[in-house]
Amino acid sequence: MNVRPFREIIRRSAKQIKVGTVNIGGDAPISVQSMTNTLTTNIYETIKQINQLAEAGADIVRVSCPDQDSSLALKKIIKETNVPIVADIHFHYKRAIEAAIAGAHCLRINPGNIGSKEKVREILKAAKDYNCSIRIGINAGSLSKSLLEKYKEPCPEALVESASNNIKLLEDEDFYNFKISVKSSDVFLAIKSYRSLASICNYPLHLGITEAGGLTTGSIKSSIGIGMLLMEGIGDTIRVSLSADPVEEVKVAYEILKSLNLRHRGINIISCPSCARQAFPVIDTVKILEEKLAHIKEPITLSIIGCVVNGPGEAAQTQIGLTGGGKDNHMMYLSGIPHHKVVSKNIIEEVVNLVENKSKEFKKN
Repeated sequence: MNVRPFREIIRRSAKQIKVGTVNIGGDAPISVQSMTNTLTTNIYETIKQINQLAEAGADIVRVSCPDQDSSLALKKIIKETNVPIVADIHFHYKRAIEAAIAGAHCLRINPGNIGSKEKVREILKAAKDYNCSIRIGINAGSLSKSLLEKYKEPCPEALVESASNNIKLLEDEDFYNFKISVKSSDVFLAIKSYRSLASICNYPLHLGITEAGGLTTGSIKSSIGIGMLLMEGIGDTIRVSLSADPVEEVKVAYEILKSLNLRHRGINIISCPSCARQAFPVIDTVKILEEKLAHIKEPITLSIIGCVVNGPGEAAQTQIGLTGGGKDNHMMYLSGIPHHKVVSKNIIEEVVNLVENKSKEFKKN
């Protein structure tokens, strides 16, 4: 069952580029990114984490290249992974060139930090030679000294001017295969900066609230900032930045996209917060189901409601639904229709079986 959203999001028209096999911008799905937190020179652990992120649904993974050993390690890493890899470069232009030669699919740089225009030209030549896109990464925490002197503090005007200067730098070299970000840890600053940038260019935008915090606080900040921009049609690829396991970044990113009906992957559980009316332990049930159904990749909607007040209405809008009933007699719904009853001790097993069977149906079709 697919419920039509009350409001369709009309996305900003953006130029489309490629990061490896993934399209960014245009009518391409909004892609989900994350970043490894292993030492890149620890090739085994880096490959392992990239593959974990890909399994969780990451479309693109960024890897830091702070030194030559790290950029050279990319060659082995890329051979053992199946998602496009972005090399994160901050200052030294040679790291970017080495990463492009090693097979990186994209280079994350702030051209203003690289140094002379000649060094930027060498990076762009390598990017062209090795079919490598670029992300211009502007960050409120690393604005140039001249912009900070001009504006006195990080502000939307400063971030957008930095982005505009760097866009011109690439365009002057006849390079257009790039996307842009203007990140800040301040939600308001990030939102205003992205809105302003979206109004003056049509390059794809990489959204994120940088240094957002731990799992809970960072998820909330990112949901507000990224979610507001996506609702306005702004954004072509997203990264949720958390001080947590990078896999959690991917999970939160998909929850944001699912909430806005922009992408659907895995189980979407609609559940009540529970109250004295609950006919079974809703919170514990949902927690166990989230763990047991984490492997499901197909987009399936599941409602778990503890009583009959809202249960039937929610079940009517989901593919599989459970509504609490009296005397340990609960109703299972399939495609919005009451189907059969289940007792409390069998809820977990019954729901898992129904979801897995639904997943198999998706795979057949």
